Formats: sequence, C-alpha cells, structure tokens
Amino acid sequence: MRILSIETSCDDTGITIMEVKGGIKKPSFKILANVSNSQIKIHAPYGGVYPMLAKREHIKNLPILLEEVFKISQGRPLRIQKGPTLRNLGINLIAVTYGPGLEPALWSGIIFAKELAKKWKISLIPVNHMEGHILSVFGKPKGKFTIPKINFPVLSLLVSGGHTELILFKNWMQYKIIGETLDDAAGEAFDKVARMMNLPYPGGPQISKLAEKERNCGEGRPLGIQKGPTFSSFVLPRPILHSKNFDFSFSGLKTAVLYLIKKIGTLDEKTKAKIALEFENAVVDVLIHKTIKAKEKYKVKTIIVGGGVACNKHLQREMKKAMGKNIALLFPENKLTGDNSIMIGMAGYLNYIKNNKKTRKTFNIKAKGNLRLK
Repeated sequence: MRILSIETSCDDTGITIMEVKGGIKKPSFKILANVSNSQIKIHAPYGGVYPMLAKREHIKNLPILLEEVFKISQGRPLRIQKGPTLRNLGINLIAVTYGPGLEPALWSGIIFAKELAKKWKISLIPVNHMEGHILSVFGKPKGKFTIPKINFPVLSLLVSGGHTELILFKNWMQYKIIGETLDDAAGEAFDKVARMMNLPYPGGPQISKLAEKERNCGEGRPLGIQKGPTFSSFVLPRPILHSKNFDFSFSGLKTAVLYLIKKIGTLDEKTKAKIALEFENAVVDVLIHKTIKAKEKYKVKTIIVGGGVACNKHLQREMKKAMGKNIALLFPENKLTGDNSIMIGMAGYLNYIKNNKKTRKTFNIKAKGNLRLK
C-alpha cells in the first residue's frame, strides 16, 4: 500500500509518499518521494517560532510540496490549480501529525489532510509526533528500509523541542512515560541560553558548535558523571541529578547561566565558548545519568535516542561510552533527528497494523498541543 504522510507540528513542513508492506514485527518501507520546507530564516529575526506565522507558512507550502512529491514519485510534472486537487494516484492512507506541537501549526496539516482524504475517499490516521521520533531511528531519508527485530524491553530517551522524556515499552505501540521534564526541556534550555549569549537562531546548534570547538582545544574534559562537574573555567549545576525518580529539570540550569552572564558582564567569544562547553556538559551529564538509572532498574535491552538533540555529538559520544557493548544503542540518521514526515508515515503504518487494518474514514481529528504517549 501507499501512504502519504504530513508533518506540521512546528516550523518544518514535510510531505512523504512511501510504499509499505509487512506485519508489525518486520514492516518494510520504500521512500518514493520526500520533500520538506524549513522556516528557520523566517523565524530567525524573532529568535523563536511564532505559531501563527508558522501556520501561515504551512498553509502556503503544503499544496506546493504536495505537487512536488507527486512529481517526484510519478516522474512527471503535475499541476495544482486551486488547493489540493490532485487525483489520488494510488494513495491508500494518509497519516498526519495531530500532536504534540504548536496547535495553529498542527491544525494547518490536519485541515489539509482532511481535504485530501475526503476528496480521495480514503482513510486518515492521526499520529503522535513523539511516537514518530521513537521510530525515526529505523528510517532512512531515501530508498528502502525495514524495522528489524529488537530486544525488549526498550527505553527511549526523547529530546525533542519542548519535550525531554524517558519512555519504557515492552512491545510496539504500548508506551509508559517513566520520566519527563518538570519545566524547561533540554532543547528549550539550549535555545534560551543561546539567546542569552546573543547567538544566532536556532541557538541549540550554535551552543554545540562553540562547545565542540572549546572541547577540541583541550579544555573541559569530562571527569564523569559520578565525579561531579568538568574541568572548566565555570561550574554549573546538574539539576535533580540524584533524585530518586527519572524526571528532568533544566530551568534552574538556565537561570544559573543567566546569573553567571550578569556577573561576568561583557562576553567575548572565548568566554561564550567556555559557558557553552560547561552548559552542554551539564545537560548531557543529566540526560545520561537518568537514562543509566532507568536502564538498570528496568533491565532494558535496547535504548533509543530520538529528537532534535539526538544529533548532538557530545551526547552521542558520551552515551556510547556510558552504555558499553552489552546493550543496543540506536540513534537516528542526522537528517531524521528533526521533525520529518518519514517518521510520521512509519508511525501511521504501525498504528494501521495495530488496528488490524480496520480504518475508518473518520475526519474527527483535533490538534492536541499537549498530547502524551500512552
């Protein structure tokens, strides 16, 4: 069967057409076309994403991207005169993100998907964006791929946008949140600290770039989680590192950076790099420490790291060191760490299989900005 998947949870518009087959134990996928549009340049002057502006751009880009994916998948040009008027061309199912995310942005994708589903008289399946990030570790930006057999139970560390969560599951599509952020998520903290230091938007990658440069200069070598902070000119806290639960909190760390900056005054590039290094070390220390605790308690056999922060080089290196060779540690390809419609298509298909292929032509889908995995 063919699935058309749509992603508009934040500031990336994505549409994918894929061929899928197989059962829930070993489904296979073939990307026929995958296109996306980033709004980074539009939101950069504001230092963050404006939901209504993101919605406007999604509405403008969706019909353009739809025409493009059909052109790529069919190998010939097609034209859209007024909105989504393309004939079906073999699509059997539409998958669309309905949460979590920015609700105005989510609604733009949902409304567009509903119009297509009604016109083509096919089923529409809602997808949890975070479930997509879990499955993204098995995806590829192009070509064929499968979801291989993995050893359960699985622990997933999701570090995406406004979410930092530890998810435990003993079977596909059955999730339990065992830890989550109590305030700012890791990705939010990265972006807010970057704004404090007047770094360009998006700030997370800029923090990591500065930290990596400073680290390669021979400074800030980590002593390790158990031995406290790192060799650095600055020392920042590791919030609730030794709490008995698996929750996270990065608001205090962000505030500590703010006070440090006020104390220093004017920041030169070297000072920014040192702060970035210690901040990144602190975030990664906490993420890994909590993941290790959960791994040991629940005796997990596979660990999945997903979301935008999953492409952080320091997190990847330190996570590999901490987990050792006796556990399967999975990261997405860098192109699939961010929001994308490939992972939405994958999650849509698995939910289709979970429901025994009994889909309804239902269009009663609503955007849920605070949607949770369950």
